[in-house]
Amino acid sequence: MHPQTLRQYDRMGLVTPRRQGGRQRRYSPYDVEQLRQIQQLSQEGVSLEGIRRVIELQNRVEELEEQVADLQRRLKRAERHAGQTRVFAVGPHGDVVTVARGERPRPTSRELILFRRR
Repeated sequence: MHPQTLRQYDRMGLVTPRRQGGRQRRYSPYDVEQLRQIQQLSQEGVSLEGIRRVIELQNRVEELEEQVADLQRRLKRAERHAGQTRVFAVGPHGDVVTVARGERPRPTSRELILFRRR
């Protein structure tokens, strides 16, 4: 590709190479793959704005796929532990503690605190 074309893609945000001293651009393998995709779409007649939108949507799809995979992992983990119900209670210092079903949190001291209504 012509250097001017690469500068234009950089300005548009289609590819964001790393910079090295002397303002030289360093393209990662991901950037090179993206440049190939841009070139292919351009040869098929897609405008630069259309290419930008396609890449933006592809990136969004990848983000959502990662999010779905994470949620599926969480769901499987929750399903594995579904039989092991946990009960949460407030501990003596206001912290949340896990207790077995039917038990109460054990106080760490025998202090008695009285509250008065105003």
